[in-house]
Amino acid sequence: MDERGKISAPGALSEGASITVDAPLLPDEPLADLAARHKLKLSGARPSLREYVTSLWGRRHFIVGYATARNVSMYTDAKLGQLWQVLTPLLNAGVYYLIFGLLFQQAKGVQHYPAFLVAGVFVFAFTERSIVTASTVMRVNLQLIRALYFPRAALPLAYVIVELQQMCVGLVVLFVIMIGSHEYPSQYWLLLVPVVVLQTLFNVGAALMVARMGGSLADVSELIPFFLRITRYFCGVMYVVTTLPIQHLPTWVGKVLTLNPPAVFISLVRVSLMSTYRQDAPGHAPFNAAACALFKSDPGKHIPLQANCYPIVTDPQLWIAALVWGVGFFVVGLIFFWQAEHVYGRG
Repeated sequence: MDERGKISAPGALSEGASITVDAPLLPDEPLADLAARHKLKLSGARPSLREYVTSLWGRRHFIVGYATARNVSMYTDAKLGQLWQVLTPLLNAGVYYLIFGLLFQQAKGVQHYPAFLVAGVFVFAFTERSIVTASTVMRVNLQLIRALYFPRAALPLAYVIVELQQMCVGLVVLFVIMIGSHEYPSQYWLLLVPVVVLQTLFNVGAALMVARMGGSLADVSELIPFFLRITRYFCGVMYVVTTLPIQHLPTWVGKVLTLNPPAVFISLVRVSLMSTYRQDAPGHAPFNAAACALFKSDPGKHIPLQANCYPIVTDPQLWIAALVWGVGFFVVGLIFFWQAEHVYGRG
């Protein structure tokens, strides 16, 4: 310190002297070549699809753990807690039964209609919730995406696993309802395993698609519930397609109503769990024009005669459709989501 209380240092600048800063030294070669020579990689660049899938598999324990924690915390504020996983679809099934089963008499032509209806509601809810939640997942978790690096597909995948866990709880309730409806366990119940696997693959693919679209355009998450509400009425949740007055419509109408993705998985679950559904299915017995006409004249009184009608689709066709929808959507959805991996989280 000098006598004026200021910090001083040895040496001083002479009058007229100036400080010059040397220009930064730049390499003579292009920077891109320099980065390639030193094997530098662009931060945040999209990995190859193989590396991406490998990275996802390496984080499988985190994905399942994150999904389980989210599932447990989902109903912590409700007094009934995890019971809402079962109560919500059951209440929906009750409403549909009052409207379609009693008011519109769609129970005609179906044995054990409550079990038939609950199966449709549970299966459709699995796909519906997977798609709805995935449509907002990239925007809801924006801070997490910007803070940490991980394969972004882990987020929609985790949300589908949440719904799969809830679906498994719902299946236990569905089994009880089936037994209460005198639909007892048989070897056909084992077919439920591949059905759920294929539906899960389809849900993952659809979730990845809407996650990418919803991440860049918020309007997508507003349109999807409307689209799914329409789909619910076109996939046989509350009715059997063969009981509809579609005889005078083009044959492709029945194909669309029967082979759209939710309808395929709903039908296969019913085929797996309900012996009466298999026995009464069109095509189960030899075609008989008179018996089929009698069934269509009054489905409620002549349910078994439905087996004498021509099938819109056969069981093998349903399995082929399930395989195509499940594997096809999974592969396409994964590639579609991966192509935008490097832009998630950017403003």
